[in-house]
Parts: sequence; structure tokens; C-alpha cells
Amino acid sequence: MFATADTLTEANSALAELMALTNTIEPKRRGTLLVVDDEEGPRLSLRVIFKDKYDLLMAEDGPTAIEMAQKHLIDVAVLDIRMAGMSGIEVLERLRFVQPDIEAVMMTAFETTDTMRQALRLRAADYINKPFDIATIRNAVSGAMQRRMLESEIHSSAEKVHALLGELQNQKVEEQIARTRGDIYASIIHDINGPLTVVSGFIQLLNKKLSQVSSLEVEDLEFIRERLNIVERQISNCIEITRRYLGFLRHQPAEMQSAGVCQLLRDLEQLVRVHPAFQDNEFHVAPPATDICVKLNGTDVIQILLNLTVNAFQCLPRPHRVTLGVQILRTPLELAMFKDGPNDRFLNLEGVRNIAPLVKFWISDTGPGILPEVLPKIFQPYFTTKGPRQGTGLGLNIVQRLIKEGGGALHVHTQAGEGSTFTVYLPGTEPGK
Repeated sequence: MFATADTLTEANSALAELMALTNTIEPKRRGTLLVVDDEEGPRLSLRVIFKDKYDLLMAEDGPTAIEMAQKHLIDVAVLDIRMAGMSGIEVLERLRFVQPDIEAVMMTAFETTDTMRQALRLRAADYINKPFDIATIRNAVSGAMQRRMLESEIHSSAEKVHALLGELQNQKVEEQIARTRGDIYASIIHDINGPLTVVSGFIQLLNKKLSQVSSLEVEDLEFIRERLNIVERQISNCIEITRRYLGFLRHQPAEMQSAGVCQLLRDLEQLVRVHPAFQDNEFHVAPPATDICVKLNGTDVIQILLNLTVNAFQCLPRPHRVTLGVQILRTPLELAMFKDGPNDRFLNLEGVRNIAPLVKFWISDTGPGILPEVLPKIFQPYFTTKGPRQGTGLGLNIVQRLIKEGGGALHVHTQAGEGSTFTVYLPGTEPGK
């Protein structure tokens, strides 16, 4: 599926918005510093040092500090290790439980190897001996606060990016759904065009017949009855096509059906004979010696064969011959013999239900063949080499989709100046099974 100019513009706009928002620098908050010490002197000293730089919270014991952490976002905690009741190590451990990303600076007048090891285990940012000098405590708290702010900014930016990417993904999904629905609607119009063309042609024929007679004879009534039966069958085909696409839109699995090949060929020939693409071309149908059923909805089989036949008619502006043949294969395909090349394409190699019996349909034309550089593109949606009023570029794409859904395969062989042959392999079953 090709991206449209509007889609690319919207994607570029969304990307620009993403970059602009991630590059926006929000005003930095002051940061919150929690001081935990059971001695009033150090608490007051730290208040004087940091009151103009950070938002301060002061606690004289562990429980008070933990209660503050539950109510406020704390960036850095300065903790005295030796306190009555809960030690600074215990307080830090509880603070980590409440706010895992909090930074900590430990202070003590009684440094021991054990307390240092415990502080390191709890990822303390620094370890300062009392009495502390102003420069040392400033540097320790400032370094811890910078790390905390940086981590906070990174986390906030990551959340924004994640949210924006989510919005962008949702937008892409919505655009894809819209494109898919548009393709389905175009396919519906394309598929029902054939049956409606037959209906229109036969109604015109009936009107002409009725306008030429003043009274209806028995043969006239029989003529009208036969044509009305054909019209009724083609209207049923239109209903079946719309029902199938409606099921696809609702994600309803298609029911496994089967259709007799001989009846399908008779219905197809009626469609072809009144199709505008038929004109003065030759059309030959070679039915199988014995009847067999295809394990696929009959409307789908007709759509496959009709699209391929119309495509064969339109490959050359002057009259030429198109042949439709059928063969029953009693053994599975030798898939290794099918190789893509300048003159060959094989579709759905991995998905074909290669179990006998198989029904082989081939549509051959005496047209100009397909150029090697064009062959890989012919199944792409909306790709066409025809004029604006001759083709929509959907026929072969619909053929490919229906064959894949039915577990079949398609082989294209073409030769410049000699024509092309499209061979369809579909799962078969004996009548009555």
C-alpha cells in the first residue's frame, strides 16, 4: 500500500510535534530537601544554609520523616545515622520503600566501616562526618540534587515521548483503518460492477424485446423468463458480494462452501458475453470432462475468473483470443518447479492447501505479454497500465486476495509478443462431499 501525500504530511507534522515537545524545557522546580536529625543545632544550621535554594522539610525523628515522605515529593534527604529510636540507616530504608528514587546524604559523628557499608548498600549519594563544613555539605547536597533532578527530567521526558508515540501510533492505526475501509469500498464497487453490467444489459434487451411486440407468444415468454432468471442470479451475486465484505469488516470468519465447476463456468460465460470488455474478442471455454466442486464460495470463484478474463480482454486494444480451460489434478503440485523470474510469478507458495484433488483454471490470451519490469507490480492495489476509463488497478489485487483467502495459488507466465497465461489452483472436492 502506497502512502499518500496527505499521510506523509500528517506523519511529518506529528514527528515535528514530537520533537518540539521533547525539546521543550520546562521551568525547573527548586527541589525539596528533607533534613532528618534529632539534634536541633544541625537542623537549624542546614536550614540557614539551604533555605534560599531548596524547599525544606525538617524532621526530628524517623517516623516524622516517613510521614512527610508519604505526603510530599522529596528529592534529597540529609540523614543523621545515629538518632534515638530509628537510626538514619533504618529511616533511609523506609524512605526508599516510600520513594525509591530519593537521593540521600548520610551524616555521622561516629564513622564505622559497618555504617559506611550499610549506607552504600542503600545507595547513599554521600557520607559526611560531623561536624561538617559549609562547603562540603553544599557540594554533597548540590551533587545529589542535580542527579535527582536529571533523573526526574529524564523520566518525565521518557513518559512524554511514550505518550506521544502512543498518540502517533493510534493516529497511524486510525489512518490505516480509514485506508483499509476505503480499499474495501472500492473493491465492493469493482466486484459488483460485473453482475450489475449483466443486469443492465439484460434489462435493456428485455425492454427492446417488449417494445418490438404487441402481444407475447409462448417463445417470447420463455425468452423473458430465461433472462429474468439470469438477472435474478446476478442480483443474488451482488447481495453475496456485499455480505462477504460486510463480514470482513465485522471480522466474521467466512463459512466454508463449495461450488460445482460446470455451473460456475456457465454463469461466468453469461457474465463475459455481456461485459463491455468482450466486444469483438474471441472467448473459448474448455470445461472439464467430469464435474468437480471447488472448496470456495462460488461468487468468489466467479470474481477471480471474471477479473482475469476481463484483464485478458483489455491487454490489447484490437480483437484477440482468450481461452479459459479447466483441469482436475489428482496429485499435489510439485511446488519446487515454480520459480519467480522475468517471465514468471507464483503467489501464495507458503499458504496454498496443496492437497489433491486440486482444480486448475487457466486463462490464456494472445496479447502482447507483460514486460519484466511491470510483472512484479501487477498485483499492487491501484496499479494499472490501462487508460483512465479502462481499469481501476483493483482487479488483480482482488484476485490475489481471494485466492489467498481460499488457500489457493496463482502462477503467471508471460512472454513478450506471445501473450500471457494466468493459472489458478484451488482446493477441490468431489460432488456431494
